Amino acid sequence: MDETAVAVRAVRDAGPNAIALDIETPAAFDATPGQFVKVVLTVDGDEQSRFYTISSPVVEDTFEMTVGIDPDGEMSPRLRDLSAGDELVIAGPYGNAYYEGESQVCLLAGGPGIGPAVGIAERALADGGEAAVVYRDDDPIHEGRLAGLEDDGAAVTLLDSSTPLGPAVADSLTDPEATQVFVYGFADFLDDAVEAIDAAGGDPDRAKVENFG
Repeated sequence: MDETAVAVRAVRDAGPNAIALDIETPAAFDATPGQFVKVVLTVDGDEQSRFYTISSPVVEDTFEMTVGIDPDGEMSPRLRDLSAGDELVIAGPYGNAYYEGESQVCLLAGGPGIGPAVGIAERALADGGEAAVVYRDDDPIHEGRLAGLEDDGAAVTLLDSSTPLGPAVADSLTDPEATQVFVYGFADFLDDAVEAIDAAGGDPDRAKVENFG
């Protein structure tokens, strides 16, 4: 979808230094959790754009983006200051690390990567599948949704930054051949995740990986 103006439906607190934006879904938009969109705003007369991953399980009426707030950033503080009824411009969706109806998923997330991870886990469970989430962050976000996933039968593991990733991945990736692994986070987390997948008997080359920078 080319650049299109859309309405903001809500701006919600998602946890420490993070928000969730509910965006009105335009007619031409078709996406699945894990894909991302380009968001365009005019900042001090200059057009700025950033990419944010869809973090809602569906996009039928609205869709959600999870945004980590950098207080010194040019874009995220302005997104935080939006209100229902404001407009922004989006394009997309883009990306190839997204949910495609897999019946068994294991989501490895670091930092804001938990956004698409919870969206995919919720969608997989709603579709009758199984989901496991391993999330490493000293200041976790989306804690309510993670608790909801546990209530619905997902295996959820929370780690701080000092905890090795490998044991948790080994416990969660119990059937590497049948499980689709997704990895979302910054580069250092991705390196740890690839090592952990390999050590757990999985194939890192089969994982769907999105680098947040």
